[in-house]
Amino acid sequence: MQHIIPPLDLRSCLVSVRGEIVYKHYRNVQAETHIAKINSCTKSIISALICIAMDQGLLPEAGTPLSTFFPELVSDPDPRKPAITLEQLLTMTAGFNWDEFGGQNSFPRMTRTDHWVNFALEQRLRHEPGTHMEYNSGVSQILSSILMQHVGMSVAAYAESYLFGPLGIRDYEWEQDPQGVHTGGFGLRLLPSDLLKFGQLYLQEGKWEGKQLISNQLVKRSTQPFITVSPQNHGSYGWHWWVDQYAGQHLDDNSPSQPAEQMNHEPLSYYYARGFGGQYVYIVPELELVTVLTNDKRKKEKPPIDVFPRFILPELWKLAHLSS
Repeated sequence: MQHIIPPLDLRSCLVSVRGEIVYKHYRNVQAETHIAKINSCTKSIISALICIAMDQGLLPEAGTPLSTFFPELVSDPDPRKPAITLEQLLTMTAGFNWDEFGGQNSFPRMTRTDHWVNFALEQRLRHEPGTHMEYNSGVSQILSSILMQHVGMSVAAYAESYLFGPLGIRDYEWEQDPQGVHTGGFGLRLLPSDLLKFGQLYLQEGKWEGKQLISNQLVKRSTQPFITVSPQNHGSYGWHWWVDQYAGQHLDDNSPSQPAEQMNHEPLSYYYARGFGGQYVYIVPELELVTVLTNDKRKKEKPPIDVFPRFILPELWKLAHLSS
């Protein structure tokens, strides 16, 4: 990867196999030592905290309706809205009329209001809940608010106690909405090395240094494919995690086919956190692999969004099969 990654001018690229870093690239010292925005990778951190709160019995099970947390929704003109479940929020299948960017520009509009959660809850339903995945940072803010309601402290304080603290993550910043709810869909700044720890925790099915931080049942449930995503995206979506497969050929199907002997293997399943502008945490359980990519380039200077499936995974997949 030494010949592929540096020319792309990524801010960072870390590849770990079986808990050992096998490749490390930082653009400069600052990229290694300064926290930076992880954008929507924040969503997967929120997912982890929700799982921890469920394990602790602080949050009810995933089928619990939204009206449990926001009783005022019972009087909503649409009787489907109060019945939206926690799981439908986690899988972005709540059905709200929402265009993240472009169209209605729902996300920027939310951040200009004085009450983000109310704005997200007030949107009418465009789809039957549970049937269609619509990417929506508003539901992530609703989830952060629910979490704060039920754990009796701020989301960041809860993370420090039960996720960041145990992982040794001390250097971070986290934005808040006007009500003091930490941003559920974006707004967290972390070091790449700490993102790698987060990915490694999931690879280890929620266990860290002998302690189960998240039950393996909820790690597995939250990273299972729940619903097929809409085009321009690829694969499926779980509980605020993207889920996909690699079958020995690049996703756009325009690349040359792989040699026949490589195609005899079962597709490789993986899941990942994804943030705007090139922030990724990839976990490939079968290869015991975690990869973190971060970037901060704009527009024309940006590397391709598919650095991992195009460049990193094929190389490691090949090595794994050559050694097996």
